[in-house]
Amino acid sequence: MKKIRFLSVIFDAEIKPYEIPAFRGAIIEKAGRDNTLFHNHLAEDAFLYKYPLIQYKTIGGKPCILCIEYGVDEIHKFFDNKSWDIKISDRWIEMKISSLNMNQFTLQVWDKKFRYSIKNWIALNQENVKKYIEIEGLSEKIEFLERILTGNILSMAKGIDWKIDKPVELHITEIQDVRPVTLKGKKLFGFNLNFTCNVFLPNHIGLGKSVSVGYGVVRQRREKESITE
Repeated sequence: MKKIRFLSVIFDAEIKPYEIPAFRGAIIEKAGRDNTLFHNHLAEDAFLYKYPLIQYKTIGGKPCILCIEYGVDEIHKFFDNKSWDIKISDRWIEMKISSLNMNQFTLQVWDKKFRYSIKNWIALNQENVKKYIEIEGLSEKIEFLERILTGNILSMAKGIDWKIDKPVELHITEIQDVRPVTLKGKKLFGFNLNFTCNVFLPNHIGLGKSVSVGYGVVRQRREKESITE
């Protein structure tokens, strides 16, 4: 069990998903590059390989900054600026807040399953892409992805100092779409799928690769809050 602080700030503007890296870069410049939680870089060519506690996304087409745990403490370094307005894609964006939600969630492993969707999940690195393609059966492909998604949840938990001491039970119920994605010059896959899991996950938290720029966004599905098995 782990209690985490979770701050979601959505701005009253519109950006496209492909503009999220530029949005992230503009926020980093405002906050100051010496504040590593905004970008996870230790130096020009060195990265902080840890789960990002500040993530940049679009929610309903609007830019969003998601802050987790210590990221909540650091976000004031952006808001302390006299002007929050940023420039991306050769246009200025007036950064008025549309909604600001501060919550504390208790993450834990339950004896029931929750329903989730995940969008643009970068599950596979270049090595795993080859393994995935070589797997012939659909059920075997799903089992392969289930192991990776379970690992992503465990990595997220480790990144927020939560030690999961019970088995994580996860099942992919539907693969809706698989799209080619070019990420840092590499050809990968982006998965849109539904899954069930006995771990409670907050809305809009990211799993997988490149969660800091809007990939792997988890949403709780509305059909039912949970199912029991």
